[in-house]
Amino acid sequence: MAASACAELPSEPCVLVVSSLLREAVARASTWGADGLDEPQTRLGAVILDEIHLSPHAALGLQMPQDIRLLKVAQALCEQPGDERRLEEWAEWVDIAPRTLTRRFIAETGFTFTEWRQRVRVLKALELLATGRSVKATALDLGYDNVSAFIAMFRRLLGVTPGRY
Repeated sequence: MAASACAELPSEPCVLVVSSLLREAVARASTWGADGLDEPQTRLGAVILDEIHLSPHAALGLQMPQDIRLLKVAQALCEQPGDERRLEEWAEWVDIAPRTLTRRFIAETGFTFTEWRQRVRVLKALELLATGRSVKATALDLGYDNVSAFIAMFRRLLGVTPGRY
């Protein structure tokens, strides 16, 4: 697409909720060659741009805490989202009271510790699923013993099952 045709698109990278129409249109466009667009392709390209422009943004980003102790926990979870340590164990690891860790996590990220960890896992799941990894393998990689629990959490946060995603 010409840069001028993209003027109405988001100026910063973002995650969009993709409609079925947009998904299928992009799938079709991905088969086109690099020789330029014919009239039907140009029309479909305009539909793609319209759909992107109208697509709501998905709130998938995560605020990292500023407190050095909480940041250490957050970074460890980002590196190993399947780490099964409980909140009390994380608090002991960074020498902070569990209640303080809980209060500060909410204050600095807007999420409880558990909610934040679930979102880290969903972001990692999106990455793994995009590479073709199975739902079961993804769930196990992320520390879930029960695939159903992983599917329920994924659906609660994204509104769709990992298989449909």
